[in-house]
Amino acid sequence: MPKTADLVVIGAGVVGAAAAWFATLAGLRVVVVDRGAIAGGTSGAGEGNVLVSDKEPGPELELARYSRQVWGEDLGPYGEWWEFERKGGLVVASTPAALGALRTLAERQRARGVVVREVSGAELPALEPRLTREAAGGALYPQDAQVQPMLAAAHLLRLARRRGAVVRTGTEVVGFLRRGRRTGGPATPGGGDAAAPATPGGGAGAPVTGVRTPHGTVSAPAVLNAAGTWAGAVAGLAGVELPVLPRRGFVLVTEPLPPATVRHKVYAADYVDAVASSDAELQASPVVEGTGGGTVLIGSTRERVGFDRRPSPAAVRALARGAIGLFPTLASVRAMRVYAGFRPYCPDHLPVIGPDPRAPGLWHACGHEGAGIGLAAGTGKLIAQALTGEATDLDLTPFAPERFDEGGADEPRGE
Repeated sequence: MPKTADLVVIGAGVVGAAAAWFATLAGLRVVVVDRGAIAGGTSGAGEGNVLVSDKEPGPELELARYSRQVWGEDLGPYGEWWEFERKGGLVVASTPAALGALRTLAERQRARGVVVREVSGAELPALEPRLTREAAGGALYPQDAQVQPMLAAAHLLRLARRRGAVVRTGTEVVGFLRRGRRTGGPATPGGGDAAAPATPGGGAGAPVTGVRTPHGTVSAPAVLNAAGTWAGAVAGLAGVELPVLPRRGFVLVTEPLPPATVRHKVYAADYVDAVASSDAELQASPVVEGTGGGTVLIGSTRERVGFDRRPSPAAVRALARGAIGLFPTLASVRAMRVYAGFRPYCPDHLPVIGPDPRAPGLWHACGHEGAGIGLAAGTGKLIAQALTGEATDLDLTPFAPERFDEGGADEPRGE
């Protein structure tokens, strides 16, 4: 493992991979470390959503629109590698009241540049022939897309390696190098870098100058925390608090079905409310989509239960009921498996992106919750711009790490 770099990225999921790629593209020497495998965490347990449709107007929607552009343009030449599909999203309202609320949201999104078309109940069968005939109507979002997230992480890191990046899996960061003193203890004689881990709450302010792992240290002027649901623990090693918590979700996978059984990414209108909820209890709203291999993915549930991976019959039943409600023909289809993952949840439902003034040299790209796959491309490009001193394409202020010290973490994410 190299002893020095311009940037150390902690986390080999799709967010860390995108940041590594754009950083190498900008000419930085990059080392990526992960205690597990590539896409071994949240990225390996997601559906691959690249959505603008489920975002309320506000900073997250602006990031989603920007990231969708990066996926389609900057990363467009490689889209086949990670099965990028411009399939579009279809949001379905079951009642006239739900349709009215969806129409209001769509109007607000349209004012912010989102492409959306209202769809009447009579028009829905032409878009999705197997959809329930009980729906009142919906909205079509042609900008919504899908990727295979594990392939995206793997190939983005492959691209980064081609430009000289070094990727080390099975390599856990156990502490930070800090300039000027041993964090949580006395100053280091001679003013050298310290190799001891930080004590949470004690030692913030000393510049981060690299990482310490069981396989050695890497010195770097910038360290990016892209550790997903473990980002809070990583930040704690630098003595700063980041309230990133795991939010469990399950996905059902059906047996392979005929092509175009489900043509779009289809979800119920109340999914937007489930995403925005901060409730720790089980939230379930159906999301149904087909894959290139013919299987159908069925989500989504949300609940805060720590890192508990045990199967939840209640969650699985909720997934099945919701999917059948949208597509009655799925009642006779067998589910091959169910898997769980953990979304990195922040209290205000906004990701954390940018430098941390509480520990200079430490940067964050985490807390994207269930939108991390879609937001990864834009996040990676913005991080690379900021690291190299460029003006960022979006203002990073709403995503600042220190916002949680200012009492703003409970504010709504929309306008």
